[in-house]
Amino acid sequence: MKVLIVGSGAREHALARSLHLDPDVEELHAVPGNPGLGQLATLHSQDPNDGVAIAALAVNVRADLVVVGPEAPLVAGVADAVREVGIPCFGPTAQAAMLEGSKAFAKEIMAAAGVPTAEPRVCRTREELAAALGEFGAPYVVKDDGLAAGKGVVVTYDLTEATAHGAAILDLGGVIVVEEFLDGPEVSLFCLCDGTTVVPLQPAQDFKRAYDGDAGLNTGGMGAYSPLPWAPAGLVDEVVRTVAQPTVDEMASRGTPFQGVLYCGLALTSKGMRVVEFNARFGDPETQSVLARLATPLGGVLLAAAEGRLADLPPLEWRDDAAVTVVLAAHGYPENVRGGDPIMGTDAAEEVSGAHVLHAGTARDDEGQLVAAGGRVLSVVGTGATLADARATAYEALDRIGLPGSHHRNDIALAAAADA
Repeated sequence: MKVLIVGSGAREHALARSLHLDPDVEELHAVPGNPGLGQLATLHSQDPNDGVAIAALAVNVRADLVVVGPEAPLVAGVADAVREVGIPCFGPTAQAAMLEGSKAFAKEIMAAAGVPTAEPRVCRTREELAAALGEFGAPYVVKDDGLAAGKGVVVTYDLTEATAHGAAILDLGGVIVVEEFLDGPEVSLFCLCDGTTVVPLQPAQDFKRAYDGDAGLNTGGMGAYSPLPWAPAGLVDEVVRTVAQPTVDEMASRGTPFQGVLYCGLALTSKGMRVVEFNARFGDPETQSVLARLATPLGGVLLAAAEGRLADLPPLEWRDDAAVTVVLAAHGYPENVRGGDPIMGTDAAEEVSGAHVLHAGTARDDEGQLVAAGGRVLSVVGTGATLADARATAYEALDRIGLPGSHHRNDIALAAAADA
């Protein structure tokens, strides 16, 4: 099987790593990729959001499957263009991807499907914003309706901050969704969908805030771990039954079947499980931890989803090992990111038993030196028999990497490992 991966982050590197380990995958291509991905796949330079160009590339490399990683190409219709040339694509159509492209649309679908979620108010004016903030009270939850790379949400007790965040989006012509605050721990569950059938992966938890103790701004994610020893028994089955399957059924009934990953962001609240958000693709950095535990070869599973054959597959198999992912971020992230700093020690990090390094914001300079070229630069993944072992492995590997001015969280999976 020949597979073309669309994207350039650590999520796509994780997908490539799993596909590279699949004996049925003989050739990998990626667009645009990154230096780490380039060690596993042939890289191409087309615009990843240009559906016509991606479809033409897929035909040119004779791809048997295209896997679209990020949300922007999905919302732009890249999966539609690939399917139009007769090549199976893992990723929803542009219409189906609106589950992530518009939080207001996602709320509409959840309401129609009876999916438990936070009560929303869609705001298009400052007056509506002020009314919604007054109705729900603190802590305030203010979300950009559209795509914001994981950074369009503010959760704060400060009314001035909440108002300013919403006003800034409205001033740019955007739409705001204000929600009731959901208490309790959050869980990420990826569900593979083929338009009809839902197959869940193992749950993970990610860490959105920039610094230890959940301090600092929201980011695209600073780390993740799996499994979740504290999660209630039957959680995965409950999510499939009450969230994922009803959503897939509702999308199919509207003539926009959902094929790809339905990312269910959940809060386990005092009133029961609630959906925080849907994404239409694998989450980053949770994917890095979840795929490190998947024993079933990935290629055949993704192809079955793309071809509507998930019901024919045997149950997925999982390794007993835990996995912990720690993100190394560039100087200034998530605000004023500094690029061009040299990255040292990635090979030494991979010499740690049970560890591997996935590239995200990296590039090669004119001298061939690996340098930082984005906010989240690397994902360092550690595996081990327990969460404590996996944590130790990840941080031992991370300690071997040098990047001037960088920062990372030191508390990824710390509480869960202590309680396990």
